[in-house]
Amino acid sequence: MTLHPGAKWIVDAAADALKMGQTPIEEKTAEQARIFYAESRGALTPDLPDVGLVENLVIPGPHGDIAARYYRPAGASTDDILPLCLFYHGGGWVIGDLDSHEYVCRRMVNSGGFAVISVDYRMAPEHTFPVAVEDAYAALEWAAKGAGGRNIDPDHLAVSGDSAGGNLATVIALMARDQAGPVIRFQGLIYPATDMNMITQSHTDFAEGHILTAKSMVWFQEQYLNSLADREDWRASPIKHENLKDLPPAIVITAGHDPLKDEGKAYAERMADAGVDVTFKCYEGQIHGFVTMAKVIDESDVAIDQVAKAIAAAI
Repeated sequence: MTLHPGAKWIVDAAADALKMGQTPIEEKTAEQARIFYAESRGALTPDLPDVGLVENLVIPGPHGDIAARYYRPAGASTDDILPLCLFYHGGGWVIGDLDSHEYVCRRMVNSGGFAVISVDYRMAPEHTFPVAVEDAYAALEWAAKGAGGRNIDPDHLAVSGDSAGGNLATVIALMARDQAGPVIRFQGLIYPATDMNMITQSHTDFAEGHILTAKSMVWFQEQYLNSLADREDWRASPIKHENLKDLPPAIVITAGHDPLKDEGKAYAERMADAGVDVTFKCYEGQIHGFVTMAKVIDESDVAIDQVAKAIAAAI
């Protein structure tokens, strides 16, 4: 399938920037990569839609307070008790933050009618694996205890995330099941990273030229993991978990021109084989990261709405 026109524009612009001397991400420091990612958002992110409430907050965690942002949909009364989705942003466990995924979260709450808490888990290389996992799970436990008294229903929780955040959402669902932790009613997984070994065909097919490259993925892993042995830990590679039974229902979204395409599909298939109710959708003309690019890619909103509606139906 050919690239969606908006995705092609982004791919071509990135290639032109490299030709003009832009340093690829794998040659940057983590701080340089964060600055570059933040500065690139403006060209790809639409104006932010109005919502009912946006509140910055902190969540207590095992490594200190965790920054987070709480959203309620437009039209919701402050007294309404709403279901809640915890959202974990993407960015290779190194880049991205609450601001980079602000549009996604606002669109999600308005489309789904539930509340969202976006979790700014600690990132590598300052905090390596499994600190992000521990922050993510602490946020779930805090939400299940009432989210600090906010008007949410702790019995109707979902988890969602894109890329590295999709990885965290899958891991949190597994942890909650294994530890008899908070009940998660749904997983909204957007091109999740599920296998750190990077051995699927799509990793070969899209190793270069589609924004996320093989070299950049190695760089992200080098920041996040402590050693190659961590690749085999299911908290890093959730597809390595021997048992995917009794997980929450899920929707898994992938992109057709994405190195992570095959591992996302493989995880969806393994869950389905284990008896989990799974909806799978591949946006064939898209690239990794497309849901954060709605200013240029119209299918971004389509995908966000699809995930939000699936979450809403479940919680």
